Amino acid sequence: MAGRRALKAVLIDLSGTLHIEETAVPGAQDALNRLREASVAVKFVTNTTKESKRNLLERLHRLNFDLQEEEIFTSLSAARTLLEQKRHRPLLMVEDSALEDFTGIETSEPNAVVIGLAPDQFNYQTLNKAFRLVLDGAPLIAIHKARYYKRMDGLALGPGPFVAALEYATDCKAIVVGKPEKSFFAQALSNLGCNPNEAIMIGDDARDDVGGAQNAGMLGILVKTGKYREGDERKIHPSPHLTCESFPEAVEHILKNML
Repeated sequence: MAGRRALKAVLIDLSGTLHIEETAVPGAQDALNRLREASVAVKFVTNTTKESKRNLLERLHRLNFDLQEEEIFTSLSAARTLLEQKRHRPLLMVEDSALEDFTGIETSEPNAVVIGLAPDQFNYQTLNKAFRLVLDGAPLIAIHKARYYKRMDGLALGPGPFVAALEYATDCKAIVVGKPEKSFFAQALSNLGCNPNEAIMIGDDARDDVGGAQNAGMLGILVKTGKYREGDERKIHPSPHLTCESFPEAVEHILKNML
């Protein structure tokens, strides 16, 4: 911890770190409760685009996690903020269950493309519509570019490959608003009253969770649950501050060594 300030905040990934679909990581609820008893702020940060914040919160409550809606910061929130700032009218390539997070955003005659994880939208007709809009000058906004994520039946393609296809076809680069972007972590920390060097991130994605957080000036703990694959910790530089078997082990390290 040399050169760093006392720890004030812990950012926690959700899918793959606390739960996988409708199954909680063993011991995660108790570990979260223990962390809440310490003198640190807790915030939940997620790239999940399959469902709205409200639906996500309901899922977590069903799994007996103690958290409030205002404690969750999603890449959907970051995308909405950008749309409002730029006054874009987006073609929303997101699942129907996520659309409520864009309530009030004008979508007629779209002049921007927003793409998340939307398997039902990844067909030739919709992708071609997005392709033509971007060719005509519409910005391509990626909610995130994860390569894959973990489902109960195994790993599954994330939105990243589909974003990359549109980038390749249009010869343009997408604006990414979710993890691992520095701006995403800065927004997540903005109301916690701390600087990046006073915060740590816990997640299962070496690049987007840990690498992104460390590039933003935080520390990162990689957990070997969710999408983790052997050797992921060697794919980023600098390496994770710590690699743990699971979220409860990461919390134990923080409580014993960082407070």
